[in-house]
Amino acid sequence: MSDSIIKKKSFEFAVRVVNLYKLLITDRKEFVLSKQLLRSGTSIGANVREAINAQSKSDFIHKFSISQKECDETIYWLELLKETKYISEIEFESLNGDAVELLKIIRSIIIATKKNSKEL
Repeated sequence: MSDSIIKKKSFEFAVRVVNLYKLLITDRKEFVLSKQLLRSGTSIGANVREAINAQSKSDFIHKFSISQKECDETIYWLELLKETKYISEIEFESLNGDAVELLKIIRSIIIATKKNSKEL
């Protein structure tokens, strides 16, 4: 159940990141930070997909760990875009809230998987 939730939420988040990227490069003429955001923000869902199709528990945990790092990096780029006034406080709050939610879900999945692995 949680796999499908994280799969859906990470994909929806990636779509939002792509749309923000398009806005940043066309309307706000920002090309460097937005590219970093695009890479990390879309990588979250890609690694979630890889984790869901993992070959082992350790592979599953590894892929989710990469997703966790990419999510945290995405939050960094969002904060930087906000502080440099490329995105508004409202744009930041909306995307950051989703990123923080994803990060919490991913961390919970990693913790639960590690715990379940130890119990076996």
